[in-house]
Amino acid sequence: MIYEGLVKRLQSWLVTGSQTRQLLAVLTLCLLVGVASGALLTFLGPLLTVALIVGAAGGLLMLRSTQFTFFVLIAVICLLPFAALPIPNVGFRPTVLDLVLAVLLFSWLFQVARHRQKDILGSTLGLPILILMVLACVSFVMGLSFASPTTSVIRQFAELLLNLLLFFLVINNVRSEKHLEQIVTILILAGFAAAVIGVVLYFVPENWTIRLLSVLRVFGYPSGSDVLVYVESDPSLPLRATSTSINPNVLGGMLAIVAALTVPQLLSRDPLPVFHLGPHTWGINWLVAPVLASQLLCLLLSYSRGAMAGLAGAVLIVALLRYRKLVLFMVVVGLVLLLLPQTQWYVQHFLEGLRGEDLATQMRFGEYKDALILISRYPWFGVGFAGAPNIDVYIGVSMVYLLIAEEVGLVGLGFFLLIMALALRQMLRGLAHLAHSPRRDSILLGLFAAILAILFTGIFDHYFFNINFQHAVALVWLCVGLGISATLLPVRGNAS
Repeated sequence: MIYEGLVKRLQSWLVTGSQTRQLLAVLTLCLLVGVASGALLTFLGPLLTVALIVGAAGGLLMLRSTQFTFFVLIAVICLLPFAALPIPNVGFRPTVLDLVLAVLLFSWLFQVARHRQKDILGSTLGLPILILMVLACVSFVMGLSFASPTTSVIRQFAELLLNLLLFFLVINNVRSEKHLEQIVTILILAGFAAAVIGVVLYFVPENWTIRLLSVLRVFGYPSGSDVLVYVESDPSLPLRATSTSINPNVLGGMLAIVAALTVPQLLSRDPLPVFHLGPHTWGINWLVAPVLASQLLCLLLSYSRGAMAGLAGAVLIVALLRYRKLVLFMVVVGLVLLLLPQTQWYVQHFLEGLRGEDLATQMRFGEYKDALILISRYPWFGVGFAGAPNIDVYIGVSMVYLLIAEEVGLVGLGFFLLIMALALRQMLRGLAHLAHSPRRDSILLGLFAAILAILFTGIFDHYFFNINFQHAVALVWLCVGLGISATLLPVRGNAS
């Protein structure tokens, strides 16, 4: 009661009071803000204080706008993928991504409960995704007979299910061309920001990189010399770019996706509005060029050969489908890599991987062999997510398809491949009807290329269905959802 009376009196003084009372009200508000800010700075420190204020403001905006929540989700995936909430550890620390996904889910459920959204969409992918979720739950329960799950594993499995639900959140909330364009724009720009950060941190002195990245330790990030990652963990070999993704391979996978999404904008006759201001000569949108170049440079500096190969495969298919100029672009990039003295070690490293001569590739071959042994023993539903049933095998392999077969079995792998095949087929059909709409065509083609990059990169790495890399899993289902939404928009119309 005292608080409410004070607030009402301050409001009346500010609006209708005399000059003296208005001055007193302003001074009182400044005093209250100063005391609160001082207390926060004293107990939390400047970084956590700023994070708390920004988080509170962002939370209010997310509750008001689902579209803004998608923007925050993308920013977290690309720029702070491993950030944990700076709160005391109670067995586990929820991540910022957990919080954003929870807000997105409950905001949508609230809209459905209030009948603000009456038609719930599922598309042809809805049933296979729900079956995959059920199979994951079955495998998780069956796996309890092999190993007892930790609190962390239970949380990560719940996050996996939430990431799969992200597909439904996307197709039920991205219902206009404007919303689709905004989300794709933010995804490209967030990937560009992550690439710029990665390149800058790569070329500044190493002690600066250590100092800057160690600032993130309050969010559960590593600190000190642990933030530096070298090829084959050997400091005598080249440093690998990590940006704020900790793991250079995970950074490479994210950059492969956003670069695949960016490539069609380079040649589109009607690019996204953010790129419209740039010059357009020789059929190239030159404002897109530095964005794509930054993404490719950071991908190169990550030394993620699987992501680079995945992107190359996706771009080649896009070139064959729509933009034949990309073949020339790929040839030029390949020649630059082959001829520049600065890239000779990278080319040699890539060739060693193809020939299976380097340590990392040889370890992968060993993982493939062990994974096939595990899958042969538990072929149908896998062994779950908690642990392997036998001492001579383990869960973990650098190929997303073998990892899915290990955890959810060949049945689960079959449904995953079915979902991706259905998504690509629906997107190809959508592309066949969008020749008259070059902007929508470039967006859908970019999303098609992004999913191809995911599938190709998954041959060489595991993080797109790994419970330890939830942001990478979320990015997969975000792209699939956006791709399906882009195909459904002509049916719904452009009402926002």
